[in-house]
Amino acid sequence: MSAPDSHSSGDRHAVAATAATWLSRRDRGFTPAEQDAYLQWLQADARHRAEVARIERSWQALDSLAAWQPADGATPNPDLLAPAIPTRRGLFRRWAALAGVGLAAALAVFLWPAAPRVPDPAGSPPAMRVIPRPEPQALADGSTAEVKHGGQLEVAFVTDERRVRLRNGEVHLTVAKDAARPFVVEAGGVIVRAIGTAFSVRWERDTLDVLVTEGRVQVETPTGAPVPVSAGESAHVGARMRPVIAVEKPEAIERAQAWRTMRLEFEGLPLAVVVSEFNLRNTLQFAIGDAGAGRVKVAGTFQADKPEAFARLLEAGFGIAVERRTAGAWVLRSAHTPPSARK
Repeated sequence: MSAPDSHSSGDRHAVAATAATWLSRRDRGFTPAEQDAYLQWLQADARHRAEVARIERSWQALDSLAAWQPADGATPNPDLLAPAIPTRRGLFRRWAALAGVGLAAALAVFLWPAAPRVPDPAGSPPAMRVIPRPEPQALADGSTAEVKHGGQLEVAFVTDERRVRLRNGEVHLTVAKDAARPFVVEAGGVIVRAIGTAFSVRWERDTLDVLVTEGRVQVETPTGAPVPVSAGESAHVGARMRPVIAVEKPEAIERAQAWRTMRLEFEGLPLAVVVSEFNLRNTLQFAIGDAGAGRVKVAGTFQADKPEAFARLLEAGFGIAVERRTAGAWVLRSAHTPPSARK
């Protein structure tokens, strides 16, 4: 997905609109490409970070109104707007709270379409979570399915057809060849048909995306002729049910498949702690070059086995300079630390 228009004219309303768009994407979950673009946008202008922080503070205040219902009285308790521990409600709950008190029209700017967490989120307790790679599921025909956490897949094999239904989420399938029994994925009225290949299907919010990593599949919709999609290509099917085919670069395919690997999720942890987690899991090691770098708070979700990509993100969005050495650990320093102060 492309980055939202940053409105280079720089007026405050344009910056606010772009910040709201990024935050709405964050609530539904960034793709790796969006995370890269978002961090670059944050770094481009100090006003971007300030506007993100302002909107988050407003959302935290609105979250507190969820405790008040119109049946409790005609006027909400002012104490509900006092600072409280931030919650992690999604956009739907925010909308429900606004609708309940008649503020939806006044604050609609906070409900734009939405994504990684902002570095050092104010008020959030530091936390870390290890997200394991999905466990491959062996199907009866010898195919394998990897279902992204939270997804729902139903298997319905019959004599002449191998059919699975993706209720929501994302699945990667490695299909065993069987020309007599085509393999069919059904999601939201769209059919993805294969014989022997490897591909991913994502179904959410009335949108279906197919990414083929091996072989070829056929995308069938109720409104048109079947469309072939080959390895290295993707198909996007929106509300009009017209598949849009695109050729994907290898790095884009790798980012799209990142959920199939172990990931590390951090919320407000110092870089010194984050680095130790990466060092436990990789041959490439990091070293903290100065105290300022070690204190930088990190938030986001990262592939556990991609330390090089993590280093690029540190440079793009966290104000860290990376000294890449051919031997020994890569040294991480605060980009604002003068050379005379470096150890």
